[in-house]
Amino acid sequence: MKIRSLKLKDFRNYELLQISPGDSVNIFYGNNAQGKTNILESVYLCGTTKSHRGTKDRDMIRFGQDEAHIEADVEKRGMSYQIDIHLKKNSPKGIAVNKMPIRRASELFGIVNIVFFSPEDLNIIKNGPSERRRFIDLELSQLDKVYLSNLSNYNRIVNQRNHLLKELARREEKGTTLADTLDVWDMQLAGYGEKIRKARNKFIIQVNEIISDIHSRLTGDKEKIQVIYEPDAKDEPLLDALKRGRERDLRMRSTGCGPHRDDICFLTNGIDIRRFGSQGQQRTAALSLKLSEIELVKRVAKDTPILLLDDVLSELDKHRQNYLLDSIHDIQALITCTGVDEFVNRRFRVNKVFHVREGHVTMEN
Repeated sequence: MKIRSLKLKDFRNYELLQISPGDSVNIFYGNNAQGKTNILESVYLCGTTKSHRGTKDRDMIRFGQDEAHIEADVEKRGMSYQIDIHLKKNSPKGIAVNKMPIRRASELFGIVNIVFFSPEDLNIIKNGPSERRRFIDLELSQLDKVYLSNLSNYNRIVNQRNHLLKELARREEKGTTLADTLDVWDMQLAGYGEKIRKARNKFIIQVNEIISDIHSRLTGDKEKIQVIYEPDAKDEPLLDALKRGRERDLRMRSTGCGPHRDDICFLTNGIDIRRFGSQGQQRTAALSLKLSEIELVKRVAKDTPILLLDDVLSELDKHRQNYLLDSIHDIQALITCTGVDEFVNRRFRVNKVFHVREGHVTMEN
């Protein structure tokens, strides 16, 4: 899978940009706040419809403009795809694939498989469960459209159930009730929730098949890692858990159990490093997880992903830098950094080097 060309118009600090990344390693270097990350963000949008920073559409449009346009030409298994994204200040974004508008943003998932790695990702182990759920959901949504559909339906029903819980509280204050209608929502929530549980459990099993060897190599065989899926209310069917927790939900006016409260545990030599691991252990586990993500895409999608590395190398020691760079020799990677010196005398060949300065990009030989 390769990006053959990328065009930006009025996106972030780019008035107009057109580049053609090389097939392997592409370096985008320059001082901070020049627009390097914005390029990676635009590619991420073409695969997921959203910013990795959680930014609203209107905030990605160049100052003083009403719209922004991203166009990416992608080659996948010998087929070409043109992805167009229009960001608009006062209306929903428009997305087209091969000039055909798509009705739902979810239809874009799976065309471009992207692995994004930023310094913030190194904190995925020590951060809260929501970060780890986000990792699972993003990867599974790219690999499995059925999962994406189930997740979308589940989230919609959770929101509707929460709205009903608030409405029930208001009606109870007035002496009326609609509590019986919760049964309908509970059945739907449990149905989609069990499917999400099953898919997440399978995903973690697949990750464990890959991550063990990677982590062992990264730590010089000093550490063994195990990833454990921790579903909420794991010891009973979700429907039973919802019924058992109904009184609490009514009191709290929100849904207190389900996949939206799942977590992932990381054990290193049997120790839960979320709570008791050193920063070095947590960061190494995060790197192992991201490298496993690359390999998983290769196995499941039968293709290589596009790797986006946003100033990650400066956060790693030389050993982990070398391991990471040796692991990406066969895929297209877009890497941002402040200088190219850190790539001198590397064992792999840099395909193209781009200098980024104040929203302008020049390719160097």
